Amino acid sequence: MYYVYILKSLKDKKLYIGFTSDLNKRFKEHIEGKVESTKNRRPLVLVYYEAYKTKEDAIERERQLKYFGKAYSQLKRKIRKSIINA
Repeated sequence: MYYVYILKSLKDKKLYIGFTSDLNKRFKEHIEGKVESTKNRRPLVLVYYEAYKTKEDAIERERQLKYFGKAYSQLKRKIRKSIINA
């Protein structure tokens, strides 16, 4: 399985989108500051993820979200709603 995931920085409140084949390992790398793009944005929380059977599908979904189109806007609203209701 491959995962597209979204992290939220508690420092700057911004979202980070990525993909991986090992979600637990990758999240741990983010938390420990081993990922260059998020190491200065810690602490981070995992706010959302989706699972895909193929790497190509995960990469395509990540691309859709990163280019901030309609898919990103809809997902961002969904995440905000779930955080508020939690």
